[in-house]
Amino acid sequence: MDRVVRTDLDGRWFGTGHSTLTDPAAAGDEAAAAAITGADPVAVFVFCSVGHHTAEMLDAVRERVAADTVIAGCTTSGQLGGGTVSGDGVVVAAWGGDGFAVRTRVSRNIAGRLRDSGVEAASCLAAVGHPHRALLMIGDGLAANQHDIVRGAFSVAGAAVPLVGGCAGDGYAYERTYQFHGGRDGVEILSEAVVGVAIGSDAPLGVGIAHGWRKTGSAMIVTSSRDGRVHELDGEPALDVLLRTLGLDESSLDDGDAFRHAAFLHPLGLSRRSGEDIRLIHDWDRSERSLICLADVPQGALAWLMEADPGSLADAAGQSAGQALDMIGGRQALGALVFDCAARRLTLGDDGVDRENDGLLTAMPTVPFAGFYTNGEYARVRGALGMHHFTVVTLALA
Repeated sequence: MDRVVRTDLDGRWFGTGHSTLTDPAAAGDEAAAAAITGADPVAVFVFCSVGHHTAEMLDAVRERVAADTVIAGCTTSGQLGGGTVSGDGVVVAAWGGDGFAVRTRVSRNIAGRLRDSGVEAASCLAAVGHPHRALLMIGDGLAANQHDIVRGAFSVAGAAVPLVGGCAGDGYAYERTYQFHGGRDGVEILSEAVVGVAIGSDAPLGVGIAHGWRKTGSAMIVTSSRDGRVHELDGEPALDVLLRTLGLDESSLDDGDAFRHAAFLHPLGLSRRSGEDIRLIHDWDRSERSLICLADVPQGALAWLMEADPGSLADAAGQSAGQALDMIGGRQALGALVFDCAARRLTLGDDGVDRENDGLLTAMPTVPFAGFYTNGEYARVRGALGMHHFTVVTLALA
């Protein structure tokens, strides 16, 4: 079947566009032309590979928006749009019509003040008074302790407002990521920033969160940790515990890429009432014998090493989309944004990514969707938690 790229329900519309043209300006124009087919877009999201993040690309998008359109986005480690994935290119998602309100706030120079940056980014919620609200955040994917951003946002949003979004990537280089914020009169290309987008709607908004991982082995207590650095598990050096559990010896640390791949396949799962939050083991300190994650691993937490087969990992995408659709109470979905972990893309490989996209298409056969592969996912339906890795997050709009 031909992929749906636009819906129109009672004057509300949602469209997506995906371009892999090598010229950034041409790619931006092609993706925007496909996505922005309705009058007066309220919000336009632009997700692109590093190299396509040029002023010329964003100028091409700006030429197609209205005077009060919000433009937000970032660089990625892969784009999702139209049921396909690209490593290099541009994806645009846009919506408009009656009953929507979108307001933004950008927090700059966030290093060393992550909690305050979350407060600043979330402050845009005050300008949205619709019956259904969500806070979407786009952060710098290289910021340490990203959970502090969530804590700051939570202090503003409270426990009831859903939280979604993702952290920018740079094609797995882990050098510098970029965030976009602006409108028709100009779009800033930023680093070390968090963009908060308050979404208000007269119709329901749905959030889905799924990862496909399952526990393996015995539960462990995080006996010593600070932020995302785990020093001890069950009173032993955390790196030693991981090596033993994976059946590896000290020499395996000599090949950093190979060991990192093994660690990717066995992230930490933290016990939560709704399941497990996944913490990607991103690095390690050989002298300290510690493990380094990109989000908090609280001391005293109950944790397991996790495992997954390619099927269960890929199927999580469809599960996430299904949860988001369930939350809108049986209404026809207008469109969806998808935030998928970049480490999942590496782990799944091409065949797994195809299966993952098939799951999204099966769950949302008549719903246009677009998104990107992130360096971390923001997602919370209720409660104070909301930082994830190795997870697929879906926002559905009715």
